[in-house]
Amino acid sequence: MSSTAWPELPWSAWSDTAETLHMWTQIVGKTRLALTPLQNHWWNVPLYVTARGLSTSAMSYGDDVLDIEFDFFAHELRMRLSSGKNETLALKPKSVADFYRDYLQCLDALGVSVKIWPMPVEIQNPIRFDLDTLHKSYDPEYAHRFWQVLSQTEKVYRAWAPSFMGKVSPIHFFWGSFDFAVTRFSGRLAPPRPGADSIQREAYSREVISAGFWPGNGGYGAAAFYCYAAPVPDGLSEKKISPAAATWDKTLGEYIFKYDDMWLQPSPDDALLEFIESAYSAAADAAKWDRKLLDRTTA
Repeated sequence: MSSTAWPELPWSAWSDTAETLHMWTQIVGKTRLALTPLQNHWWNVPLYVTARGLSTSAMSYGDDVLDIEFDFFAHELRMRLSSGKNETLALKPKSVADFYRDYLQCLDALGVSVKIWPMPVEIQNPIRFDLDTLHKSYDPEYAHRFWQVLSQTEKVYRAWAPSFMGKVSPIHFFWGSFDFAVTRFSGRLAPPRPGADSIQREAYSREVISAGFWPGNGGYGAAAFYCYAAPVPDGLSEKKISPAAATWDKTLGEYIFKYDDMWLQPSPDDALLEFIESAYSAAADAAKWDRKLLDRTTA
């Protein structure tokens, strides 16, 4: 594919929308957290890319089944029960507090009762959902572009998948950190992370190498793809990877391939695939993973 399949996504043009959408996805994500049993590495909490946006996937609710989907074509949040009831909430400029109130009213109309902790997670200076009148932007064009990037990224991740035989995560969107990731596992236990909370202890209980995308939130200020190993093996920062525009970020402790650099490549898809394979290989070798066991070889 050419860069036309990958829309421009400058953080400066949609940061207000992204920060509002981040809070909205946390509200929906916390619903999934409340309605699903714990899976290893918190795999029960993310959202998933669909043909139109992001979804919780099906969640059991008593004898019924509920799913909730952000539709970034019609710009609606759709809540559907298998019994036939449904509610729709327009995605438009409104405060997080108003979205949260309307969202709970929709759940109530469906007869769904869910206890949601109203405090955002994994961000600086969080504001309770019901008190947040600061974040209130929604640009439908950029919300749709964001979905386009996630959708195209997932296609590349799926093209990468057949080369690995070990345990691998679903391709999922973490609403806490507002990033999109897939994780490979060596099969070995990881040493405890100093100062880790209960969430990190579960997430990083095994050796992992993760590849992902995030749009520039958290102060980074630019959309980028990343690849990291946890724990970080000795010597990883000295290993060169490709394409040439990909670099090791000392502050983050991971490889970074900025979205704009990928977008300028003759084939963005091929460049992204090259980045995640090159970074994975560097990390797996540095960590002494058993690649003969884990990697699929071709005749």
